[in-house]
Amino acid sequence: MSREIIAILRGVQPSDVVAIGQALIDAGIDRIEVPLNSPDPLASIAALADAFGDTALIGAGTVLTAQSVADVHAAGGRLIVSPDCNPSVIEATRAHDMQSFPGVATPSECFTALRHGAHGLKFFPAFLIGPKGLSAIRAVLPEGTRTYAVGGVGPDTFAQWIAAGATGFGIGTGIYTPGLTAAEVADRARTLVEAYDAAVGERT
Repeated sequence: MSREIIAILRGVQPSDVVAIGQALIDAGIDRIEVPLNSPDPLASIAALADAFGDTALIGAGTVLTAQSVADVHAAGGRLIVSPDCNPSVIEATRAHDMQSFPGVATPSECFTALRHGAHGLKFFPAFLIGPKGLSAIRAVLPEGTRTYAVGGVGPDTFAQWIAAGATGFGIGTGIYTPGLTAAEVADRARTLVEAYDAAVGERT
């Protein structure tokens, strides 16, 4: 079962990333991004793509330029996540046949992203938008639009966000901070997966 959870490994070291990636996948999370402001991020992305590219969606976060999209593609990444809505980044992502999730916070940004080909929308920072804000925006979005809540979201609020129309989540410090072991990440990932499955189950 592939869950709509993206693990954000900000600050991860290339020497640690494969063990952490394996822990995430074993726990049931198979979407992983390494933000480009991490140490040697392209090396980490390449290592993850080499180890898990056939079974997981691997890519980068904090992607701000079309050149960075090309760099991530060359490293084997297939996922591009940004904190902002930059049409040139979205178009470059589509040109490389990668998954595009730009950051949005307003209806204008949402529709700009979708018009340029975004696969889904990253509502960021989610704690400022809130479930009520997402619910209001969701009412005008095209049916089937994938919406991820990112920033200040955790297992205790998954059900609330899903009820408001979120289809998934990006989880950063709630799943990884520099210095955590793979075993510690695995424990956090299992907690997230259990909460996500329970929240999704309430809606079906």
